[in-house]
Amino acid sequence: MKKPSIPLWTAVFLVLNVAGVTCSAQVQFPDTPAARQCAAWLQAFNRGDREAYRDFLQKKFPSRVERLDQDLDFRERTGGFELRKVEESTPAKLVALVQERASDQFGRLTLEVEAVEPHQITSLALRAIPRPAEFPLPHGSESELIADLRKRLETDAAAGSFAGTVLVSKNGKPIFAEAYGLADREHRTPNTLKTLFRIGSMNKMFTAVATLQLVQANKLGLNDALGKYLTDYPNKEIAAVTIRELLTHTGGTGDIFGPEFDAHRLELHTLQDYLKLYGRRGVKYDPGSTFEYSNYGFILLGLVIEKVSGKSYYDYVREHIFAPAGMASSGSEPEDQAVTDRSIGYTKMGANTQWQPNTNTLPYRGTSAGGGYSTVEDLLRFANALQENKLLNAHYTEMLTAGKAGTPDSTYAYGFVDHKINGTRCFGHSGGAPGMNGDLEICPGRGYVVAVLANIDPPAASRVSDFITNRLPE
Repeated sequence: MKKPSIPLWTAVFLVLNVAGVTCSAQVQFPDTPAARQCAAWLQAFNRGDREAYRDFLQKKFPSRVERLDQDLDFRERTGGFELRKVEESTPAKLVALVQERASDQFGRLTLEVEAVEPHQITSLALRAIPRPAEFPLPHGSESELIADLRKRLETDAAAGSFAGTVLVSKNGKPIFAEAYGLADREHRTPNTLKTLFRIGSMNKMFTAVATLQLVQANKLGLNDALGKYLTDYPNKEIAAVTIRELLTHTGGTGDIFGPEFDAHRLELHTLQDYLKLYGRRGVKYDPGSTFEYSNYGFILLGLVIEKVSGKSYYDYVREHIFAPAGMASSGSEPEDQAVTDRSIGYTKMGANTQWQPNTNTLPYRGTSAGGGYSTVEDLLRFANALQENKLLNAHYTEMLTAGKAGTPDSTYAYGFVDHKINGTRCFGHSGGAPGMNGDLEICPGRGYVVAVLANIDPPAASRVSDFITNRLPE
């Protein structure tokens, strides 16, 4: 539950509203006002020259000038985009598929211009989408994957675009496990496989498992209203939201980030503190009607776990998930407590032009929505325990990880994203915020688990995870 400066590249179908694309030699833009403006804008963006890009925006897209810094930050992280296909073209509108230069990520670009001269740009948006089936990546051998991965990581680490750890396992056993970059730049402490990384929203997997454990034990019902357990909840609309709706982000419960969080960040010590701050507000939309990612919804699940189990959220997860899985290096101890081997996160988000510690963005402590820490080895232990039905029986494990109707393309399950990556079904969750990024992908059909953690800004880890899962051997 870290505050993201950009929303998760790690979530499905997210509108980013910042982008850059470049013309490809293989694909040509149509000869229309919208396409010509797009081509000119793409060229200016991809140069990465601040003054040249500012000049272009002032002349062709004046409403965008205030987003100059965000655009150039996004340009640095992605390297720009390649045009892969024009999907729709009219004089005033262009819709195209584009691919990030620095990764396998695809997006759908939509650009519109004024109908009359000088055809200034009026809007531009880029929506992250799964890689279209018409652009498959080759599935090589396992040895080829490992060789290509090592080369990619060495290149990224040398360029400063990756610092962290990467683990790939086959049938429960690691076949690749390496660390790159520094855990503490001031003291030149290297990252190792034992380094603890903050994992952001990946904690939602643990919260969902804990919730389903209580359902399996007949102590909790998925269709029960929140108010059945939090009987004194201040707002009746939120109290009527069901446990199932909280798990699938369809409860309309809203988020926690914004001015209130910024003002009280270090005062929020317990889950109850979040309820006191946000508990009186109502629903954003009718529960069950819309998917909207909600950290607050998972805060509420943590409170339900505490109420039903009679334990603190942290004690419950430690005893019922970490212990049986053998995850001795995972937890959510407060930031003001010394934790051996916990890395420092480094960010360039905001006004930073150089890497800076992310200390001033961190909450007091991780919660049931995210913000704890783990290692890639512990994440593998979690994946193995889940697949071996050590945490839930087979029925509830399937229920936990299978995508649900009412979520984007039915890809969100209960605290897990269930999707196909270049033909391979995988489930897991990612997390991202200033100075941290992580992803876990469990691909049962082919027997692979991919765990990547980074102590720099997104999409450092998810980009590596995508590179691996897109190329898993058939």
